[in-house]
Amino acid sequence: MAGITKRVTRLSDGRELIYFDDADTSLPPERAADARPPVPRPARPALRQDPLTGEWISIAAARQNRAFLPPAELDPLAPSTPGNLTEIPGNYDVAVFENKSPSFGPGVPGPGDATGADRGAIGLGRSLPGYGRCEVVCFGPQHTGSWADFSVSRARTVVEAWADRTAALSRVPGVRQVYVFENRGAEIGVTLHHPHGQIYAYPFVTPRTKNLLASIASYGPSLMGDILEFEAKSERVLIAGEHFTVFVPFAARWPIEVHMLPHRHVPDLTTRRPRTSAPGTRPRSTSAGTRSG
Repeated sequence: MAGITKRVTRLSDGRELIYFDDADTSLPPERAADARPPVPRPARPALRQDPLTGEWISIAAARQNRAFLPPAELDPLAPSTPGNLTEIPGNYDVAVFENKSPSFGPGVPGPGDATGADRGAIGLGRSLPGYGRCEVVCFGPQHTGSWADFSVSRARTVVEAWADRTAALSRVPGVRQVYVFENRGAEIGVTLHHPHGQIYAYPFVTPRTKNLLASIASYGPSLMGDILEFEAKSERVLIAGEHFTVFVPFAARWPIEVHMLPHRHVPDLTTRRPRTSAPGTRPRSTSAGTRSG
């Protein structure tokens, strides 16, 4: 069985679009060009410091114009049709593209630019450029669905895409943290029903991650392993798998909250990827057709 293939192209406004084809894909290698006329990208957001907490807040006015629960025939994450030119020009298995209305970016800092948004004293009126990058990960062309509907092959492709983008974004100048998450459900404020997630490449370390790192520094490097051992003995375990344990945490913050921990220490998603055609194989990388803006 052929391995997962990565194909890189550009949208008409210059944003990067990356296709990840399933190992058992039925799609041809050719990819259509973006037929939309190029439009200017929005201004880079600004970061403002909250002097009460020290947190840095992204002020991204362009996000007010993003699509909000459109009907299926106007789904911006579906493959393009003559009546609905979307973010993804043709059919796909998994697609990743730069967010049109990002909370961070576009752009990375140049020499001498201020990037230390997670350092320094508290002050009034402190502001920094919102460098970084935000990407959208589309799990498939269907308008609705969830992980429960995925084939094993598709789930593996999504995880491969997460790992690939985590590695790439971690190398971007000025990026301090890469965070992968899924958007699903109007209850949490999702604006599109299409199965998708996002990846944020932050120009600072987020407050919750700072707290987590501080807890590890205080407790010791075995914290995650000890939590796993503690929770595995409780009645809160939902799934005790071969490689992961899924459980309701002892100090759950929400009425519905589930954590998942791997059975070995890994620093991030890039440490070891799911297998493609052979152990240790990484996705092949090719270039798809591009359209200049």
